[in-house]
Amino acid sequence: MPDALLLLPDFTLIVIGWLVCRHTPLNRPVWDGVERLVYYLLFPALLFSAILRHPMQPSAAATLAACGLAVVGLGVVLAYALRLWPGVDPRLHASGAQVSFRFNSYVALALAERLAGTQGVAWVALLVALCVPVCNIAAVWPLARHGGHGFLRELAKNPLIVSTAAGLLCNLLGLRLPELASITLGRIGAAALPLGLMAVGAGLTFGGLKRAPALAAALLSIRHAILPAVAVALVIALQMPPPQQAIVVAFAALPTASSAYVLAARMGGDGSFVAGLVTLSTLIGMVGLPLALLALRALG
Repeated sequence: MPDALLLLPDFTLIVIGWLVCRHTPLNRPVWDGVERLVYYLLFPALLFSAILRHPMQPSAAATLAACGLAVVGLGVVLAYALRLWPGVDPRLHASGAQVSFRFNSYVALALAERLAGTQGVAWVALLVALCVPVCNIAAVWPLARHGGHGFLRELAKNPLIVSTAAGLLCNLLGLRLPELASITLGRIGAAALPLGLMAVGAGLTFGGLKRAPALAAALLSIRHAILPAVAVALVIALQMPPPQQAIVVAFAALPTASSAYVLAARMGGDGSFVAGLVTLSTLIGMVGLPLALLALRALG
């Protein structure tokens, strides 16, 4: 499938979510419930089952894992550094910083097989397992500090961190679920991708960005310009195998996590500002991700 069409099925679901929310009786209150269902049950089940299904072989994908962590780490450092800008609103920064380094795992897992087959799913599962805890810790920290929440308590309550840590632990211990439990969990998790993508569409809004357009532009520039460019340079310099190169670059160019809005709203941040960032990041990702893969192909 051409790079420009790789994300078409996933972004079609986002558009369907937007249309259903605004032009049918299934309006915003319905999708609020869907978002919570995906965040607290369906997506944790997807993460746990995806990590458990593919035996981890860190030594065989050490370079890929290191690149993924390097991309996320750079995003965290740059996002935190924006707090030092003169005139930056602390609450808006605490709410929106996560947008620069978090990634939409729904899109990542949906895209993996089209980029590199079954092995691509295993590689993305490894990146998700390693990077989701880092991203969520880095996202919770400024919100907890600004809102006076207990940092460790918030981490312990975060369903994505809990499910990822549980999946990693079981995988490394060689534990496997009984077939019936595995099939059931897999079917629960399978619902996360279409519902999660449609919920992203239902939540699309730009209004909150008016509060701090310069901060929004800086955060999105990190997510969609700096990180993909660094990833392309990194995978070429390290001479990684082409399929791994595509996975790392796509990972760096993903839209931000749609659950960023849920986290910000639940922890007393500015939910509308983050919703605007998620919306614009999703739209930029439709064009930016295929362009990043084309740049890799041209330079690699």
